[in-house]
Amino acid sequence: MVDIARIPVLSDNYIWLMHDAGSGETVVVDPAVADPVLAEAAARGWHITQIWNTHWHPDHTGGNEAIKATTGCTITGPAAEAHRIPTLDVLVKEGDRVAIGGVTADVLDVPAHTAGHIAYHLPSEKAAFVGDTLFAMGCGRLFEGTAEQMHANMQRLAALPEDTSIYCAHEYTLSNGRFALSVDPGNTALVERMKAVENARARGEATVPTTIALERATNPFMRASSAEELAQRRQAKDNYAG
Repeated sequence: MVDIARIPVLSDNYIWLMHDAGSGETVVVDPAVADPVLAEAAARGWHITQIWNTHWHPDHTGGNEAIKATTGCTITGPAAEAHRIPTLDVLVKEGDRVAIGGVTADVLDVPAHTAGHIAYHLPSEKAAFVGDTLFAMGCGRLFEGTAEQMHANMQRLAALPEDTSIYCAHEYTLSNGRFALSVDPGNTALVERMKAVENARARGEATVPTTIALERATNPFMRASSAEELAQRRQAKDNYAG
């Protein structure tokens, strides 16, 4: 089993640090910046050997160059966005696999937030790193793709085992939950979840990772019955001021 550490950076980003004790390998997922990652790894005695990027946005790749210069790590990311991530060493797409030690991750194509966005699913660890595709009670903005693509992503991720932990890249849960309540106010699971989220945030605690089970029950985008309904909800969320 790998160890996974959460590193909060910038205003609301999370970088994930994953370590396999057997091999000594350490993977950084979506490093927005370098210094906090290098400091956390050093504090834990972990040597960074890889970076996995989910998409090209600078708040997911900004630390690539400095971490690679310091550690000599290998950087893996979406083949479809290689032209936008010049630090990549290994280009991957749907159907490819990557590994940390003896633990394998399946690469999933999940375009919509960006055209080449990917996710990494580690079945043996019951974990998936999804970047900005799926959030706790939310989904990514449709910057480079369509509602049809995002709806397909939501259905695909919903089909993962319900105990799969979802490691997303932002602390958006409170605002996402408020919007979700505006869409589905009679959802008792959502009402109860929001109480827990509000209490956690009041204590300064993180609310991710989430799980597939929680998202199936409370995420208005995963629960959208069609691409059209997701599109309506996404537009409403983009304009939501609550």
